[in-house]
Amino acid sequence: MRLGDLVGNTPHVCGPDTTLLEAAVAMERSDLGSIAVVEGMNLLGLITERDIRRAVANGTDLDTAVSAVMSDDPDTFDPDLDVWDAASWIAESGYRHLPVVGDDGGLMGVVSIRDLLKALVDTV
Repeated sequence: MRLGDLVGNTPHVCGPDTTLLEAAVAMERSDLGSIAVVEGMNLLGLITERDIRRAVANGTDLDTAVSAVMSDDPDTFDPDLDVWDAASWIAESGYRHLPVVGDDGGLMGVVSIRDLLKALVDTV
């Protein structure tokens, strides 16, 4: 199984000026742990539940733009990457979300550690 098999039809995205509160509400409504931050078709970063938690703990105002606290310039992954190789990378890196980018450079989606675990269980 490949990472590309795990992405949905449309990636969940927001713009860099989206507030932390708006991102948190979108994550809660969609049961997501991250949202890709894009400008046009360019992936700028990921805003994760960890980023929001850290910002709140540091007293950052919830009206702050996600671009101020997001994980920027994330590693991206090819849709043809095998899920077992992706799992190895996650185990070594500690990341929880893998942005999948196609040959055209466009974001296809973000695979979470939960998505990956489900896929691995299905392959055994």
